[in-house]
Amino acid sequence: MQQHTLAREIIHTGVGLHSGLNTQVRILPAEAGSGRYFVRVDLPSHPIIPARVTAVNQTVLSTQLGEESASVRTVEHLLAALAVMGVDNARIEIDGSEVPLLDGSAQEWTKSIAQVGMLSQSVPLDTSIPAINEPIWVREDDAFVCALPASETRFTYGIDFNLAAIGNQWHSWTPTTDREVARTSFMAEIAPARTFGLLPQIEHLQQAGLIKGGSLENALVCGSQGWLNPPLRFANEPVRHKILDLVGDLSLLATFPRAHFLAYKASHNLHIQLAQQILEREQSALRV
Repeated sequence: MQQHTLAREIIHTGVGLHSGLNTQVRILPAEAGSGRYFVRVDLPSHPIIPARVTAVNQTVLSTQLGEESASVRTVEHLLAALAVMGVDNARIEIDGSEVPLLDGSAQEWTKSIAQVGMLSQSVPLDTSIPAINEPIWVREDDAFVCALPASETRFTYGIDFNLAAIGNQWHSWTPTTDREVARTSFMAEIAPARTFGLLPQIEHLQQAGLIKGGSLENALVCGSQGWLNPPLRFANEPVRHKILDLVGDLSLLATFPRAHFLAYKASHNLHIQLAQQILEREQSALRV
Protein backbone atom coordinates (compact mmCIF):
# COMPACT_ATOMS: atom_id res chain seq x y z
CA MET A 1 0.00 0.00 0.00
CA GLN A 2 1.31 3.42 -0.97
CA GLN A 3 1.08 6.79 0.77
CA HIS A 4 -1.55 9.17 -0.58
CA THR A 5 -2.08 12.88 -0.93
CA LEU A 6 -4.82 14.95 -2.53
CA ALA A 7 -5.10 14.97 -6.29
CA ARG A 8 -6.07 18.67 -6.28
CA GLU A 9 -6.35 21.53 -3.81
CA ILE A 10 -9.35 22.16 -1.58
CA ILE A 11 -10.41 25.66 -0.50
CA HIS A 12 -12.91 26.55 2.22
CA THR A 13 -13.64 29.87 3.92
CA GLY A 14 -15.63 30.37 7.09
CA VAL A 15 -15.84 31.66 10.63
CA GLY A 16 -13.85 30.27 13.54
CA LEU A 17 -15.92 28.96 16.45
CA HIS A 18 -14.00 30.75 19.19
CA SER A 19 -12.34 33.70 17.44
CA GLY A 20 -15.40 34.71 15.39
CA LEU A 21 -12.99 35.64 12.57
CA ASN A 22 -13.20 34.51 8.96
CA THR A 23 -10.30 32.50 7.62
CA GLN A 24 -9.49 30.69 4.40
CA VAL A 25 -8.01 27.20 4.33
CA ARG A 26 -6.24 25.77 1.27
CA ILE A 27 -5.40 22.09 1.53
CA LEU A 28 -2.72 21.25 -1.01
CA PRO A 29 -1.01 18.04 -2.16
CA ALA A 30 2.20 17.45 -0.21
CA GLU A 31 5.33 15.38 -0.73
CA ALA A 32 5.42 11.76 0.39
CA GLY A 33 6.66 11.44 3.95
CA SER A 34 5.85 15.03 4.87
CA GLY A 35 2.72 14.18 6.85
CA ARG A 36 -0.12 16.57 7.58
CA TYR A 37 0.90 20.08 8.58
CA PHE A 38 -0.40 23.65 8.77
CA VAL A 39 1.21 26.77 7.30
CA ARG A 40 0.26 30.22 8.66
CA VAL A 41 0.42 32.12 5.37
CA ASP A 42 -0.69 35.35 7.07
CA LEU A 43 2.46 35.51 9.17
CA PRO A 44 6.00 36.49 8.14
CA SER A 45 8.13 33.53 7.02
CA HIS A 46 5.01 31.34 6.79
CA PRO A 47 5.70 29.22 9.91
CA ILE A 48 4.92 25.50 9.70
CA ILE A 49 2.95 23.80 12.47
CA PRO A 50 2.99 19.98 12.34
CA ALA A 51 -0.24 18.11 13.03
CA ARG A 52 1.40 16.06 15.76
CA VAL A 53 0.59 15.59 19.42
CA THR A 54 3.92 17.14 20.38
CA ALA A 55 2.68 20.46 18.93
CA VAL A 56 -0.47 20.70 21.09
CA ASN A 57 -0.35 23.78 23.32
CA GLN A 58 -3.97 24.33 24.37
CA THR A 59 -7.10 22.21 24.80
CA VAL A 60 -9.82 24.60 26.04
CA LEU A 61 -13.01 23.53 24.21
CA SER A 62 -10.94 22.69 21.12
CA THR A 63 -7.46 21.49 20.22
CA GLN A 64 -4.79 24.06 19.38
CA LEU A 65 -1.41 23.40 17.81
CA GLY A 66 1.55 25.74 18.10
CA GLU A 67 5.13 26.19 16.96
CA GLU A 68 7.04 29.03 18.66
CA SER A 69 4.73 32.09 18.39
CA ALA A 70 2.43 30.67 15.69
CA SER A 71 -0.67 28.66 16.47
CA VAL A 72 -3.82 27.27 14.86
CA ARG A 73 -6.96 26.33 16.78
CA THR A 74 -9.95 23.99 16.39
CA VAL A 75 -8.06 21.59 14.14
CA GLU A 76 -9.84 18.40 15.20
CA HIS A 77 -12.67 18.15 12.62
CA LEU A 78 -10.43 18.79 9.62
CA LEU A 79 -7.71 16.44 10.88
CA ALA A 80 -10.22 13.67 11.55
CA ALA A 81 -11.45 13.96 7.97
CA LEU A 82 -7.96 13.89 6.46
CA ALA A 83 -6.83 10.94 8.58
CA VAL A 84 -9.83 8.68 8.03
CA MET A 85 -10.17 9.59 4.35
CA GLY A 86 -6.59 8.38 3.92
CA VAL A 87 -4.77 11.66 3.21
CA ASP A 88 -1.33 10.82 4.60
CA ASN A 89 0.37 13.98 3.36
CA ALA A 90 -1.25 17.43 3.18
CA ARG A 91 -0.08 21.03 3.29
CA ILE A 92 -2.84 23.04 5.02
CA GLU A 93 -2.41 26.75 4.36
CA ILE A 94 -4.46 29.01 6.61
CA ASP A 95 -4.59 32.81 6.77
CA GLY A 96 -5.59 33.06 10.42
CA SER A 97 -5.41 31.38 13.80
CA GLU A 98 -8.50 29.16 13.68
CA VAL A 99 -9.83 26.56 11.25
CA PRO A 100 -13.33 27.49 10.01
CA LEU A 101 -16.13 25.63 11.77
CA LEU A 102 -18.20 25.39 8.56
CA ASP A 103 -21.45 23.60 9.52
CA GLY A 104 -20.01 22.34 12.83
CA SER A 105 -19.14 18.88 11.55
CA ALA A 106 -16.57 17.26 9.25
CA GLN A 107 -19.09 16.70 6.47
CA GLU A 108 -17.91 19.47 4.15
CA TRP A 109 -14.27 18.43 4.58
CA THR A 110 -14.98 14.80 3.72
CA LYS A 111 -17.15 15.70 0.74
CA SER A 112 -14.41 17.94 -0.65
CA ILE A 113 -11.77 15.25 -0.19
CA ALA A 114 -13.95 12.70 -1.96
CA GLN A 115 -14.63 15.17 -4.77
CA VAL A 116 -11.01 16.06 -5.56
CA GLY A 117 -9.80 12.48 -5.16
CA MET A 118 -6.53 10.97 -4.03
CA LEU A 119 -3.11 10.65 -5.61
CA SER A 120 -1.03 7.53 -4.92
CA GLN A 121 2.60 8.34 -4.12
CA SER A 122 5.76 6.36 -4.75
CA VAL A 123 6.64 5.88 -1.09
CA PRO A 124 5.13 2.80 0.62
CA LEU A 125 2.79 3.37 3.54
CA ASP A 126 4.07 2.00 6.84
CA THR A 127 1.46 -0.70 7.40
CA SER A 128 2.79 -1.69 10.81
CA ILE A 129 0.11 -0.54 13.26
CA PRO A 130 1.29 0.01 16.83
CA ALA A 131 -0.72 -2.09 19.27
CA ILE A 132 -1.77 -1.23 22.80
CA ASN A 133 -0.71 -4.21 24.93
CA GLU A 134 -1.63 -2.84 28.36
CA PRO A 135 -4.53 -0.55 29.31
CA ILE A 136 -3.79 3.16 29.45
CA TRP A 137 -6.21 5.28 31.51
CA VAL A 138 -6.62 9.02 31.95
CA ARG A 139 -9.34 10.24 34.29
CA GLU A 140 -10.65 13.35 36.00
CA ASP A 141 -13.41 12.82 38.57
CA ASP A 142 -15.94 10.56 36.81
CA ALA A 143 -14.73 11.47 33.30
CA PHE A 144 -12.20 9.22 31.61
CA VAL A 145 -10.65 8.11 28.36
CA CYS A 146 -8.64 4.94 27.89
CA ALA A 147 -6.95 2.73 25.33
CA LEU A 148 -7.57 -0.98 25.86
CA PRO A 149 -5.90 -3.93 24.12
CA ALA A 150 -8.10 -5.08 21.23
CA SER A 151 -7.95 -7.07 18.01
CA GLU A 152 -9.05 -4.05 15.95
CA THR A 153 -9.24 -0.29 16.31
CA ARG A 154 -12.55 0.83 17.80
CA PHE A 155 -13.92 4.08 19.23
CA THR A 156 -16.64 4.05 21.90
CA TYR A 157 -17.97 7.17 23.62
CA GLY A 158 -20.48 7.94 26.33
CA ILE A 159 -21.97 11.27 27.42
CA ASP A 160 -24.42 12.21 30.17
CA PHE A 161 -26.13 15.61 30.39
CA ASN A 162 -28.85 16.83 32.72
CA LEU A 163 -31.01 17.89 29.78
CA ALA A 164 -33.75 15.53 28.66
CA ALA A 165 -33.07 16.05 24.95
CA ILE A 166 -29.52 14.70 25.37
CA GLY A 167 -29.45 12.57 28.51
CA ASN A 168 -27.19 9.52 28.48
CA GLN A 169 -25.91 8.43 25.07
CA TRP A 170 -23.40 5.84 23.88
CA HIS A 171 -22.07 5.06 20.43
CA SER A 172 -19.31 2.92 18.89
CA TRP A 173 -17.60 3.20 15.53
CA THR A 174 -15.02 0.86 14.04
CA PRO A 175 -12.86 1.92 11.08
CA THR A 176 -11.65 -1.05 9.07
CA THR A 177 -8.18 -1.60 7.64
CA ASP A 178 -9.81 -1.27 4.21
CA ARG A 179 -9.46 2.44 3.60
CA GLU A 180 -12.36 2.66 1.17
CA VAL A 181 -14.75 0.98 3.59
CA ALA A 182 -13.50 3.18 6.44
CA ARG A 183 -14.06 6.32 4.34
CA THR A 184 -17.61 5.29 3.46
CA SER A 185 -18.64 4.44 7.02
CA PHE A 186 -17.01 7.62 8.42
CA MET A 187 -18.80 9.82 5.88
CA ALA A 188 -22.13 8.18 6.69
CA GLU A 189 -21.92 7.66 10.45
CA ILE A 190 -19.51 10.16 12.06
CA ALA A 191 -18.51 13.07 9.80
CA PRO A 192 -22.02 14.64 9.61
CA ALA A 193 -22.36 14.92 13.41
CA ARG A 194 -22.29 18.59 14.44
CA THR A 195 -20.84 20.29 17.49
CA PHE A 196 -23.35 21.14 20.19
CA GLY A 197 -23.74 23.54 23.08
CA LEU A 198 -25.92 23.94 26.14
CA LEU A 199 -28.08 27.07 26.27
CA PRO A 200 -27.44 27.74 30.00
CA GLN A 201 -23.66 27.86 29.37
CA ILE A 202 -23.54 30.06 26.28
CA GLU A 203 -23.52 33.47 28.01
CA HIS A 204 -20.76 32.38 30.40
CA LEU A 205 -18.60 31.06 27.55
CA GLN A 206 -19.06 34.24 25.54
CA GLN A 207 -18.09 36.35 28.55
CA ALA A 208 -14.94 34.24 28.79
CA GLY A 209 -14.06 35.19 25.19
CA LEU A 210 -15.06 31.83 23.71
CA ILE A 211 -17.54 30.70 21.00
CA LYS A 212 -17.62 34.18 19.41
CA GLY A 213 -18.36 32.55 16.05
CA GLY A 214 -20.95 30.06 17.26
CA SER A 215 -24.47 30.29 15.84
CA LEU A 216 -27.55 28.20 15.16
CA GLU A 217 -26.12 27.67 11.66
CA ASN A 218 -22.96 25.94 12.82
CA ALA A 219 -23.84 24.34 16.16
CA LEU A 220 -26.71 22.48 17.75
CA VAL A 221 -28.01 24.25 20.87
CA CYS A 222 -29.94 22.46 23.58
CA GLY A 223 -32.00 23.97 26.39
CA SER A 224 -34.41 22.72 29.04
CA GLN A 225 -37.23 22.72 26.48
CA GLY A 226 -35.24 20.76 23.90
CA TRP A 227 -33.24 21.61 20.78
CA LEU A 228 -33.41 25.20 19.54
CA ASN A 229 -32.51 24.26 15.96
CA PRO A 230 -33.77 20.80 15.03
CA PRO A 231 -33.86 18.45 13.25
CA LEU A 232 -30.88 16.37 14.31
CA ARG A 233 -29.01 14.34 11.69
CA PHE A 234 -28.95 11.36 14.07
CA ALA A 235 -30.97 10.63 17.20
CA ASN A 236 -27.64 10.52 19.09
CA GLU A 237 -25.82 13.21 17.09
CA PRO A 238 -24.07 14.72 20.18
CA VAL A 239 -22.22 11.53 21.13
CA ARG A 240 -21.30 10.84 17.51
CA HIS A 241 -19.73 14.30 17.43
CA LYS A 242 -17.67 13.40 20.49
CA ILE A 243 -16.31 10.42 18.55
CA LEU A 244 -15.41 12.84 15.74
CA ASP A 245 -13.47 14.97 18.23
CA LEU A 246 -11.70 11.93 19.66
CA VAL A 247 -10.72 10.67 16.20
CA GLY A 248 -9.37 14.12 15.29
CA ASP A 249 -7.34 14.40 18.49
CA LEU A 250 -5.89 10.88 18.19
CA SER A 251 -5.01 11.52 14.52
CA LEU A 252 -2.18 13.62 15.96
CA LEU A 253 -0.40 10.31 16.61
CA ALA A 254 -0.09 10.02 12.78
CA THR A 255 -1.29 6.38 12.92
CA PHE A 256 -4.22 5.13 15.00
CA PRO A 257 -2.92 2.37 17.27
CA ARG A 258 -4.77 -0.94 17.37
CA ALA A 259 -6.86 -0.49 20.50
CA HIS A 260 -10.35 0.03 21.81
CA PHE A 261 -10.55 3.73 22.67
CA LEU A 262 -13.23 4.14 25.30
CA ALA A 263 -14.28 7.54 26.64
CA TYR A 264 -16.94 8.83 29.01
CA LYS A 265 -17.73 12.52 29.59
CA ALA A 266 -14.21 13.28 28.39
CA SER A 267 -12.72 16.43 26.83
CA HIS A 268 -10.04 17.52 24.40
CA ASN A 269 -7.72 17.82 27.38
CA LEU A 270 -8.21 14.16 28.36
CA HIS A 271 -8.02 13.03 24.71
CA ILE A 272 -4.64 14.73 24.32
CA GLN A 273 -3.33 13.41 27.64
CA LEU A 274 -4.12 9.90 26.39
CA ALA A 275 -2.38 10.58 23.06
CA GLN A 276 0.67 11.88 24.92
CA GLN A 277 0.85 8.76 27.08
CA ILE A 278 0.53 6.52 24.02
CA LEU A 279 3.34 8.42 22.31
CA GLU A 280 5.55 8.15 25.41
CA ARG A 281 5.05 4.38 25.51
CA GLU A 282 5.81 4.04 21.80
CA GLN A 283 9.03 6.04 22.20
CA SER A 284 10.04 4.06 25.28
CA ALA A 285 9.55 0.79 23.39
CA LEU A 286 11.80 2.06 20.60
CA ARG A 287 14.55 2.90 23.11
CA VAL A 288 14.59 -0.60 24.59
